[in-house]
Amino acid sequence: MLRPALRPRRWRTLAGVLAALLAAPAVAVGSAGTAQADPVRQQELWVLNAIDVAGAWQHTHGSGVTVALIDSGVNGQVSDLSGSVTTGRDFSGVNTPPTDANWGVHGTWMASLIAGHGHAGGSSGIMGVSPAAKILSIRAVTDQGDPGYRRYQHESESRVQGHLADAISYATSKRVSVISMSLGYQGQSRQVRAAISDALAKGIVVVASSGNSGGASSGTHGNAPYSFPADYPGVLGVGAVAQNGLPAGFSSDNLSVQVAAPGVRVPAQGRDGQYWLVSGTSPACALTAGVAALIKSVYPALAPALVVQAITSSTSNKPQGSYDQEVGFGTVDATAALKIAGRLARDQGTGRGFVAAAKFGGGTAAIPPVPVAARTKRQFLVDSLIALACLAVVLIVAFRLVVTRRPAAAGVPGVWPSPGAPGGWAGPPDSRGPGVWAGAAPPDARGPGGWAGTAPSAPSPPDLGPQEPGLPDPAASSASGAWSDSSGTGYGRSAGYWAPGGYKPSAGYPSPPGYGSSDGFQPPADPGPAPAEPQDLGGHGGDPPAADDDTWPASGQW
Repeated sequence: MLRPALRPRRWRTLAGVLAALLAAPAVAVGSAGTAQADPVRQQELWVLNAIDVAGAWQHTHGSGVTVALIDSGVNGQVSDLSGSVTTGRDFSGVNTPPTDANWGVHGTWMASLIAGHGHAGGSSGIMGVSPAAKILSIRAVTDQGDPGYRRYQHESESRVQGHLADAISYATSKRVSVISMSLGYQGQSRQVRAAISDALAKGIVVVASSGNSGGASSGTHGNAPYSFPADYPGVLGVGAVAQNGLPAGFSSDNLSVQVAAPGVRVPAQGRDGQYWLVSGTSPACALTAGVAALIKSVYPALAPALVVQAITSSTSNKPQGSYDQEVGFGTVDATAALKIAGRLARDQGTGRGFVAAAKFGGGTAAIPPVPVAARTKRQFLVDSLIALACLAVVLIVAFRLVVTRRPAAAGVPGVWPSPGAPGGWAGPPDSRGPGVWAGAAPPDARGPGGWAGTAPSAPSPPDLGPQEPGLPDPAASSASGAWSDSSGTGYGRSAGYWAPGGYKPSAGYPSPPGYGSSDGFQPPADPGPAPAEPQDLGGHGGDPPAADDDTWPASGQW
């Protein structure tokens, strides 16, 4: 390992990774001086060879592509990033100035791995995977040494994830090609997921680190806890491998891991201009985002899902069974991925990728034409006339029904409802005198144990003119003043009619005691005014008259 001149070896903590990720060390390996830049490039060669960028560089260096780096900020003034960084908004919620020595430490490392172009004509320093690409720096997290880190740590997770969602939406609005996020949470966020879905819909490739929770956590639970946003649908989750190609012990092993990239002692340039050896799934994510940028540079219209397919289907160092939770489908191969992307782009344009679906059942050529001939103007005119004629018939019928319809009868046949009698009564319309009930017994004039008083005579019914067929003439009542006998048609049980509000006993329902037979009897619905005290009306007492007695009408209201 190289050291900066006259400086001791130093260790720093990998910052900017949120809850659920383990801290990874970064070691200074040299200064920014020209004399030691070439050894830095030599240290980096194993990384560039592991992902085979040399073959991809024969076709593109990532020009025309902007990668949104959502991290702790980027110092764009360092030698290997000069002119390649645009500073975007700060969503971290803290106000640490960019001039602070602990601002943008982690973010500058990641930016150099994506788009570092070296210095001294490009022969020295860090060469990123897409050296011609641009970086849009969006600050959403803080480094552990940041003065605002303590305040940031005490914010609620919902607020912190809300900041991340806002950062993703901001990147989407800037029409970037790739979003790289070397960070993660153990909790999910609907807001973040919605922002990612919107970015994918806009054609943006989203890459995220799968976390540094491997090792002890995997041994306890069988696999490492999931990390978000790496585990959201459509996001390319990345694990880490060492220089020997084996999975890094700290790398999270779960189903969010789709591919792996170098993540152990990876050289990168820091915000202070020095070069550091960085470990974690963070550098692996940045390197993979650089490969995605190379693909978007050549095939800008290729959908994010196809870019991910190109990267996952072209890996090297594949695991047994083609997939496992530690390295996914294998180690990223930039040259092979670019080749597969070219084939997918051609298939997308020619439809070759959909041949099986298109030809199933004979394809579109086997679909018969719609068996409906176009209507001529003449046919349209005939159909219109028929429709108008039908409408006219409907209108005429409706008019005749409304205009010529006979008005409904004002009352119910055979019943003269009295306005004052509760529930109505089957007698002449309100022919009662003061204190006298016409054609019916006094209201509840029973005395204890019998009936008190005699039935008052009813006045003659009014002349109602000709009656409808089937209705009895009130004038034809018996001499006793009763309107009709229970056997008379339309008034008793044979007519099946019951006065409004009255009580119609069901078949076989026993009559209340003292009220005689249930046949043809109609109790009142409303007892009316409170009963008066029993009085001796001078008549005869005893039981009420039988139903066939002409003295009391069987259908009267008691």
